[in-house]
Amino acid sequence: MFRLNFHNQFYSAYSDTDLLNQVKRLWLDALAHFDREQILLGAKRVIETSDYLPTLNRMLQCCEACQNPAGLPSPRSAYLEACNAPSPKSAHHWSHPVVYHAGLATGWYLLAHEAEAVSYPLFLDHYRRLCRELGKGRQLALPDPAGEAAEKPPLSREASRQRLAELKADLKLDE
Repeated sequence: MFRLNFHNQFYSAYSDTDLLNQVKRLWLDALAHFDREQILLGAKRVIETSDYLPTLNRMLQCCEACQNPAGLPSPRSAYLEACNAPSPKSAHHWSHPVVYHAGLATGWYLLAHEAEAVSYPLFLDHYRRLCRELGKGRQLALPDPAGEAAEKPPLSREASRQRLAELKADLKLDE
């Protein structure tokens, strides 16, 4: 398809057979988790929206856009939802369980405190992996909101003082 649609660019980029075979192997490995229909839809989208021969990353993005079942947010929307979700995270009404699990795998602290240039690529890797697993039939469940709420009751004033004294002794702060 790309050879026909991007004729001159294709032959300029892949002028020798060895290079073309290497690129085909690379693309085959990268697109292996998509089924034939998703790859064809992704290729069609690339052809319709690109003026130039697509990169592998652009092809992956288009295949992922075709892969998302109903109700699954785009990676960017999922990232923003994970970053802006209030604590406790288990009590938040998530648009899809994959968003919660991608945020959990990335780390809530990292999402809240690191720059987007650092946190988004990490989140995106986890999100894509979980979406692939979801496509293979993995079931993702949200945690029980009562689980986080059922924490230990606060210590009494006397127990708090005793615990503080133990910590000071352990850290040798009284010296």
